[in-house]
Amino acid sequence: MAMNINDPASVHRQLKIKVGATQRLLKEHGLYGKEAEDQKRKVDKMVADNADEYEIKNARRIQEESVRMIKDTTERLGKTVQDLRDLIVQVKQHPQFAEDEELIKAEEALEQASV
Repeated sequence: MAMNINDPASVHRQLKIKVGATQRLLKEHGLYGKEAEDQKRKVDKMVADNADEYEIKNARRIQEESVRMIKDTTERLGKTVQDLRDLIVQVKQHPQFAEDEELIKAEEALEQASV
C-alpha cells in the first residue's frame, strides 16, 4: 500500500480504516467466543437431560461452527493488528504526527487488541 505521508488526510483515512477493522474484528471475536460458550452449555444441558440425539447433533454442529469462526477471526485479527502496527510504526517516523489524534486512537486500538 503506497501512502503519501505528506498528505495528512490520506494518513488519517488509513489509520481510521485500520482502527475500524481492528475494533470490528475484536468485537466479532468476542461474540463468537461467547456464542461458543453458550452453545457448549446448551449441548451439555441437552446431554444431561437426555434430549433427542438429532437435536444434540445439530447443537454440536452449531457449536463447532462457532469454534471455527473463533479460529477464523483470530487469524484475521492477527493480520489486521499486524497491518495496524506496521502503519503506526511508519507514521510515527514522521514528527508532524507526534501528537496526532488519529495516531493516538490507533495506538489505543492496538493496545486493546493486544491484551
